[in-house]
Amino acid sequence: MPIRIPDKLPAAETLQEENIFVMSESRASTQEIRPLRVLILNLMPKKIETETQFLRLLSNSPLQVDVELLRIDNRPSKNTPEEHLDTFYRQFEAVKQRNFDGLIITGAPLGLVQFEDVIYWDHLQSIMDWAKDHVTSTLYVCWAAQAGLKLLFDLPKRTRKQKLSGVYHHQIHDPHHSLLRGFDDEFLAPHSRYADFSPEFLSEQTDLDILATSEQAGVYLASTKDKRNVFVTGHPEYESHTLHHEYVRDVGEGMEPDVPVNYYPNNDPEQSPRASWRSHGHLLFSNWLNYCVYQQTPYDLDHFSEENFTKDE
Repeated sequence: MPIRIPDKLPAAETLQEENIFVMSESRASTQEIRPLRVLILNLMPKKIETETQFLRLLSNSPLQVDVELLRIDNRPSKNTPEEHLDTFYRQFEAVKQRNFDGLIITGAPLGLVQFEDVIYWDHLQSIMDWAKDHVTSTLYVCWAAQAGLKLLFDLPKRTRKQKLSGVYHHQIHDPHHSLLRGFDDEFLAPHSRYADFSPEFLSEQTDLDILATSEQAGVYLASTKDKRNVFVTGHPEYESHTLHHEYVRDVGEGMEPDVPVNYYPNNDPEQSPRASWRSHGHLLFSNWLNYCVYQQTPYDLDHFSEENFTKDE
């Protein structure tokens, strides 16, 4: 089944060229079906690139998904045309009276910024508080995972001395958990962050189900017992060259970054990288949509209630 997005969203043409089934709003309006309503709070600077990455992963599901894009505030963007934001993005005030099946909060380039210095921190907290009563399941990605752990569990910011960048091996810890169904015992996933997520710290400070970890990168995937909050510390949505672009940017800014781990052939930045995590990313999002959203959400979102949610079998 397709994802439903605005007719002229730039991502539509890209996804159609990749033979991904995308349905326009005008066509979807003729169908009698209850699609899942998923809201994406896009905190990344290059919003068109990021929205395309997430829409690509949401498309690989038998479920029809109606996607809406949310911006954190109305400040001008240096990396996204204002016309694009005005046309395709909503302000929180326009959606806060509604309920959604799923919410995705993306990463943000704020790894070295203290939470209290983030200009939209209070607004982000308002959105996360709102989600408790209006969203079936929220997926926090990279920096958003750290922000979510702070706002939901009051965990302090833990910053690494060296940026974690590359593609790392991960092991699963509960093969019967619904989020891990179909996963290999070991899989690859990219990281690009300064945040530190050690399994020991999360186990001591929270009752989260820690589902996948890496010896080098720490916790990759964790979830609350009711699956209403899912934390992904890496970037399963990244395209093959995303880490490369970040590395070139950091080199250009004189940051002297390490070469991303396990990314370039022969560890040579002059060689073209290839994605080794694509199948895992699609499976993770498919499982989240099915088991954390579709299997939990009420048919009528107006009857949203805590009683709808159950622990994993």
